[in-house]
Formats: sequence, structure tokens, C-alpha cells
Amino acid sequence: MLNFDTKSAHERRKMQLHELEEIRHLAYENSKLYKERTKAYHDKRILTRTFAPNDQVLLFNSRLKLFPDRAVVLLDTNGGEFVVNGQRLKPYLAASEHARGETFALGDPPIA
Repeated sequence: MLNFDTKSAHERRKMQLHELEEIRHLAYENSKLYKERTKAYHDKRILTRTFAPNDQVLLFNSRLKLFPDRAVVLLDTNGGEFVVNGQRLKPYLAASEHARGETFALGDPPIA
């Protein structure tokens, strides 16, 4: 009733271990592909912001100094400075191109 053939049991167990190793390897490859795709998806949506020294930014109304690794040193109006990630900053557009109260004439809609 029992299988006492150790050689065949040994071979069968060896095949099961190889199958488990192959399944583990495939799962690892699939998770690696998933991570690469999600990283590419999120990296594609990162907005590139370009700043120049002495630009004003929307973080405490500060001036800035730039570094090549996207780190930015902000110079506070009180003379203090601190380092932040450049992705956290937004350009401060104090003077817009259009003055307040300026009107723009719209054309007549096309006749259908």
C-alpha cells in the first residue's frame, strides 16, 4: 500500500522542488515587470519645472539657489535659508500679462 521505492519518491520530490523554484522565479519576474511599468507610468507624469536663480516661488515667497540634483536652497526674506526638493516648488507669477479689469472682445458666433 505504501510506496517504499525511495528512488522514485526522491525523483518526484526533486521535480516538485524544481517546479516550485520555477513558479517562484516567474512570480519574481512578473513583480519586477510590474514595478518597472508603474515606475515608468509615474515618472512620465512628473512635471519638469525649470527655475532660475532669484526666481520667486510659492513656498514662503522665497528666492532660490539651484543645485544640479534638483535640490533647491530657498532664501527667505528674513535672510534664512533651507533646502527643499525642487518638485515641491511652484513658480510664483506675481505679474500676469493681462491687467485686471481688461476686457477682451469676443467675435460673433458662426451662423449655422
